[in-house]
Amino acid sequence: MTLDRETVDELAEALYIAHRDGEPIDPFTANHDLTAEDAYAIQSRLVERRVDDGATTVGHKVGLTSEGIQNQLGVDTPDFGRLLDTMFVEGRRIPATQLIEPRVEPEIGFLMGESLTPPVTYLDVLEATSAVLPVLEIIDSRVRDWEIGIEDTIADNASSALYLTGETTSSPEGTDLSLESVKLYRNGVLEDSGVGAAVLDHPARSVAWLANRLGEMHDRLDAGHLVLSGSFTPAVDLAPGDVVTAEFASIGSVTARVDGS
Repeated sequence: MTLDRETVDELAEALYIAHRDGEPIDPFTANHDLTAEDAYAIQSRLVERRVDDGATTVGHKVGLTSEGIQNQLGVDTPDFGRLLDTMFVEGRRIPATQLIEPRVEPEIGFLMGESLTPPVTYLDVLEATSAVLPVLEIIDSRVRDWEIGIEDTIADNASSALYLTGETTSSPEGTDLSLESVKLYRNGVLEDSGVGAAVLDHPARSVAWLANRLGEMHDRLDAGHLVLSGSFTPAVDLAPGDVVTAEFASIGSVTARVDGS
């Protein structure tokens, strides 16, 4: 870690204010030589600030799980952020007024029935999973115009914003999630489609990566937590009035409308 505690606190506060006020800021990497350790320290402090406001940590999200986005950022590893209960969207209506430049991604959520301690394989993940469910993740960047490097997005809680889950849950047993497919619609038009193999070859491998990475940081994946395993498709831009649907082949679907302006 190269940053001192005072600088970590200062940068986390800048992100906190950007999130609160909906006003983007310049990327930290433009003025600071950040390591991944620095970025996760900033993220942790940012999450602490939101927990101080009354939020509760309810899980994690994994990002940068596709080869394309890794190549775009010049990295060869995913990243992760924390899910807070205040990020869950009630009533299928996405509040645009809370967002800066939102995008949507279709994902599988893993509801953990057991805690996981490294070393973890994807088979361990499947055994520890009580259910899987369809998810729409709304990503957003507090960094202006999405001009981000991996350290910027890690610090910004992996560019997380909001998420919605479908009403159906499924057992992971008997379903090859690497072959599970999804169609992503916006305003009735098919925007993209994908399969689970786009997520580190299998969505459960993404969760295993998370469990092992958390172990390196003296943390763990807890029973009862939800993990968003990564997008099946490239992210799609959202605007007020848009209606989006993720239609999975076997685990259900989820639809939401973007409110506000």
